[in-house]
Amino acid sequence: MRVDFNPADMSPNKFYKLLTATVVPRPIAWVSTIDPYSGCANLAPHSFFSIASVTPPVVQFSSVGRKDTLRNIEATGEFVVNFTPEELFEQINDTATDFPHGVSEFEAAAIEVEPSLRVKPPRVAASPVAFECELHSTLRIGDGTVVFGRVVHAVVSDDVLVDGHPEISKLRPLSRLGKNEWGTVSGVRDLARIRHEDWQGPAADR
Repeated sequence: MRVDFNPADMSPNKFYKLLTATVVPRPIAWVSTIDPYSGCANLAPHSFFSIASVTPPVVQFSSVGRKDTLRNIEATGEFVVNFTPEELFEQINDTATDFPHGVSEFEAAAIEVEPSLRVKPPRVAASPVAFECELHSTLRIGDGTVVFGRVVHAVVSDDVLVDGHPEISKLRPLSRLGKNEWGTVSGVRDLARIRHEDWQGPAADR
């Protein structure tokens, strides 16, 4: 038996709660930007985040509503996506606070910065991975704006590398789930994609 949910019969907030409880886990883009007028550094987590393209390398995240992150990116054309590791859980949550415009989340949450190489917004010093991005384009959909950023530089801490490749057990990424829930990596399964010439029928029959 299934329960039907019609978004036309529900408030946006109720359907939002259904979406975010079922589209899980969602990786988090911890986006740093610069206010072009005050020079204030902004930092905010966005959990509608993914890869849009490999060649060229483009990442994407959605801003629901017009927040400082979106306004700063539109004005400057630059941003940094910082990785969200488990050990920075509380600091990441701190930067989701709705501080007044003009308040730097870096300063309010006592988060150490480090300069970026190719863009003006700073990186989170304690984050093991950062993608420095130039704005590729934006796409307005309903109450959200999808931001596409071309990755012009990436840095990875050698503490999370094994044989030159990021290792999930060392990265320990956080993800967003439903309600106030956050996800951590508690178990990883390794299964290679099957080539057609190696196909032996459905998994249920093997």
